[in-house]
Amino acid sequence: MTVLGGFHHVKLPVSDVRRSIEWYRRVLGFDVAIEFVEAGVLRGVALRDQAGTLMLALREEPRLAGQMRGFDPVALGVPTYDALLEWSDHLDAIGTPHSGITEGSVGWLIGGVADPDGIEIRLYTLQ
Repeated sequence: MTVLGGFHHVKLPVSDVRRSIEWYRRVLGFDVAIEFVEAGVLRGVALRDQAGTLMLALREEPRLAGQMRGFDPVALGVPTYDALLEWSDHLDAIGTPHSGITEGSVGWLIGGVADPDGIEIRLYTLQ
């Protein structure tokens, strides 16, 4: 069997692409890498983290976005507990609600970070 090398990207449904771009930029520091325009309308984007190691795609699908409210499909890796503390401070500084740092099944995490559609993004230590 051929070896896999990780994820190429994860795609999330959103109800408003532009509003979501701003949230993912402000809260998680993602920048737009690719725009998907159909019939002159922005319908999706691929976002990349500042280190260029992650790609997260957003696709305009309001019905699906509503159905995912409260679900946590993505846990973004954070290298260390100290880096997770920095994320907690950042979220507090920009007024983004979160669970605080809690112990996970492996490592530590910040949960309760909900995007504009209520989809939860978690930050999880890698060790």
